Amino acid sequence: MNRLTFTILLAFIVGALPAQDYIAQTFKDSRVVNMQSVEVLPKRKLDVRIAHRFGDLLGDNGGWATFYGLETAADVMIGAEYGLTDKFTAGFYRAKGAGTLPDGQAGLRAVLHGTFKYQLLKQAKGGAPFTITALGVAGVSTSERIPDNPDIIRSFSQFSHRMAYHGQLMIASKLSDRIALQLVPGYTHRNIVPFQDENGLFSLGMGARVQVSRVLGIVGDFTLPFSGYRSTDNGFYPILGIGFEIDSGGHIFQLNFTNATGIMETDYIPYTTTNWLDGEFRFGFTISRLFNL
Repeated sequence: MNRLTFTILLAFIVGALPAQDYIAQTFKDSRVVNMQSVEVLPKRKLDVRIAHRFGDLLGDNGGWATFYGLETAADVMIGAEYGLTDKFTAGFYRAKGAGTLPDGQAGLRAVLHGTFKYQLLKQAKGGAPFTITALGVAGVSTSERIPDNPDIIRSFSQFSHRMAYHGQLMIASKLSDRIALQLVPGYTHRNIVPFQDENGLFSLGMGARVQVSRVLGIVGDFTLPFSGYRSTDNGFYPILGIGFEIDSGGHIFQLNFTNATGIMETDYIPYTTTNWLDGEFRFGFTISRLFNL
């Protein structure tokens, strides 16, 4: 068989194969509540995002005295993501930073974050039963150094102490037109931690979305850090978030409630010290606007 005949035969076979019918919008947004979802942006799409977390709704620091947390801001994040290809999304964010340790010491503040997401596998009818996306986050604190106090995180005796990183896999499946589930194993590394803490921290998260109507969805996620030090006895708590998604066509508007004060993974996973059962959860919202570039 000559080369021309082989090429024509190969093109005919490939053309005769059924095209993959990929599953769209496992999640409607790139975030669930706290955790990110498997969704990536299409090529040349820009997603501008603003997220806000208020203070405690109830508990000792909430209630009427702070108008149920609305008079205080725990964390604020603003930034954007861009679809470099249909599988690869890169982003840049600035977050206030809000996580604290049980002794009241603050985590990293005024943090610049670079992010990337790459979709490794896409769920398809008659094909892969789930979607897999990898996420990487790197953050650097721009807050002022507090010198002569090596026992606190923000002493920053070296520039590398300002850095924190996070990586995770998101494995999700759209079970029906209304229900989607996601599993998220992850690893967080901080270059500086208090004496008794650990630089590296594994975690496991679960997320879900239930589409109630064409424009309204209910989302939720739960993240558990694995650490002997991170127990409720030491003042740390698993991260639980519940939210409502409103799809207005041009953007996704999310209202949420969570016990996490920080928004980014390098903040909320290692530094959540507030408890739902004590009323230490807060209202937040996220606005996402898509642009074609």
